[in-house]
Amino acid sequence: MKTFDLFIVELEKTVNDTITTDSGLELYIETKFENAEFDYRVTEGPVVAVPFKYDTGVEVGDTLYFHHLVVMQEGQALTGVDNNYFVKYSEIAIGNQAIAYKSKRTGEIRCLGGWTLLEPVDEESQKSEVIELVELNEKLPTKGRVVYTCDESDDMGVQPGDVVGFKQNRDYRIKIDGVEMYRTRAEDLLYVEEEVHNN
Repeated sequence: MKTFDLFIVELEKTVNDTITTDSGLELYIETKFENAEFDYRVTEGPVVAVPFKYDTGVEVGDTLYFHHLVVMQEGQALTGVDNNYFVKYSEIAIGNQAIAYKSKRTGEIRCLGGWTLLEPVDEESQKSEVIELVELNEKLPTKGRVVYTCDESDDMGVQPGDVVGFKQNRDYRIKIDGVEMYRTRAEDLLYVEEEVHNN
């Protein structure tokens, strides 16, 4: 199949609704309650078609990591083809559902169309020697360590290993190669932390 600006991925299921215990017992997860469908959604799959309009570097057989809307609420199924879902691609992150891919040939992971991948970092909270401070609300992350960059973040001078700040509520979670990361648009990065040396 030849697609204009879409990737197509093949997925056995859209929700990871089972877990396997250490003893090998497989258990079913009820995904109808709370945020379960969102928390257990599938966000990766093998590529069966690439957009011919763009040279993304992605090849058929590579693993594509994608936005959760591809599979949420019945997903973006390809009409007439079982287990195939389309993933919109754009060179600008806001219109791009393709976050990154892993090459089947090299094992290398690369970001796509304006997305940058960060790992969480410990953020210091306020401390007091006199009283105990208790935070009732979960503090939302505002920074992370860059793991994978895109062309846009490269142009900004951002490099893997940098600790960067990002706009509030931009800590969108995704598992990349089994590791939870933040998928953040390059345009939502605010600063790179610099080490201060007192010589």
